[in-house]
Amino acid sequence: MESEKIEGLWTHLHWLTVLAEQGSFTAAAARLGVSKAAMSQRIAELERAAGVSLVQRTTRSVRFTEAGQQLVDDTRGQYEQIATSFSNLRDQAGVARGLIRVTAPVALGRQQVIPRLSGFVREHPEVRVQLDLSDRLSSIASEGFDLAIRHSTNAPETHVAWKLCDTRSLVVATRAYLKRRGTPVTPADLMAHDCLAYPRAQVATTWSFEYDGPRKSATGPVTINANGPVTANNSEALRDAALDDLGIALVPDFTAQAAVRAGKLVVLLPEWRPVGAFAGRIYVVRPYTSHVPQAVRLFVDYLRGAFAGGFPC
Repeated sequence: MESEKIEGLWTHLHWLTVLAEQGSFTAAAARLGVSKAAMSQRIAELERAAGVSLVQRTTRSVRFTEAGQQLVDDTRGQYEQIATSFSNLRDQAGVARGLIRVTAPVALGRQQVIPRLSGFVREHPEVRVQLDLSDRLSSIASEGFDLAIRHSTNAPETHVAWKLCDTRSLVVATRAYLKRRGTPVTPADLMAHDCLAYPRAQVATTWSFEYDGPRKSATGPVTINANGPVTANNSEALRDAALDDLGIALVPDFTAQAAVRAGKLVVLLPEWRPVGAFAGRIYVVRPYTSHVPQAVRLFVDYLRGAFAGGFPC
């Protein structure tokens, strides 16, 4: 009879290990695909059955009691082995399935990741992709993400990473604005223009450029103060402000690509390369783990192919 009671708590014990891994009821519930209320109820039921408190709840996170941590340490390995064995079994069946949780920056996700999802979803109908768009740098493992798409200069050493493509920054404006205010020929000319900038900390915003043209004798870098009527911490907002003829924007190529191709924005200063404004590469990264589900492996391969061409304008 006692063994039957314990067997009825297998799911509760698993959810406890997920709670320990994620660090909060909200993140654990998201990882399991259940409500926060259901998560809290299962843990409360487990505590009643055990007769001891397992977690100490706060508004933002949970702390495990000594008894709760001991229970997690004793059971986590078994559940990880079960998950790995079952995942291996599913992979042998040859059909990718399951949920892939992916985090990506807002502008990059909206403009470049989402338009590329349809091919993967059609090819793998048993796989669901849950995309979390945020400019906050999420902790992949602790927040339950399988993958993160990062706009970064270097690959993070704490994760497995693949470079998807290179990216560059562009100086852009509309023809209407340039007709009204003139076309800058050198970075110094920008100081007489309305510059739509991405604010960096509580300091004056500057733009730096290195000469990348045929005159090898030119020196750099050249740095100017970027002053204008609008600043925004989102490249889409800066692009849209430029499209409204409000000034000259410095944005990543993936943000400007569609508008440049459509002739709505003009790329300025082609012989000068902006430096230090935005990162130069796009990576897809995942946590180190002993087993990678087939769906995750296939999605990484798909992204590497989908982004291989970069963002030519």
